[in-house]
Amino acid sequence: QVQLLESGGGLVQAGGSLRLSCAASGRSISSYTMGWFRQVPGKEREFVAAINWSGGSSRYTDSVKGRFTIFRDNAKNTVALQMNSLKPEDTAVYYCAVGRTTSSIAGMYESWGQGTQVTVPS
Repeated sequence: QVQLLESGGGLVQAGGSLRLSCAASGRSISSYTMGWFRQVPGKEREFVAAINWSGGSSRYTDSVKGRFTIFRDNAKNTVALQMNSLKPEDTAVYYCAVGRTTSSIAGMYESWGQGTQVTVPS
């Protein structure tokens, strides 16, 4: 079982940037897809981005395309999400997850971190 730990969240003004990191332990993630999701209270967990095992393929939800970038370092067993031009609607708890395909469906992912809060005041 892999354990995931997110970090890097915080409070940032609209238009600013944050980089979220997810460190995996207990197992190598080098052969797995990694995904980022986000959730606000009262809503379902929403897909943000995913990257395949090699880093050669990634996908994003439409609302973050051109602003967010997902990347991974298999040697360090980490995945990150660079978030630029942040908007108030990006406010959420962000989770990283391990999966086998670059699916946008949360149920396709096997393990989840505890989440990190990102707040962009309006």
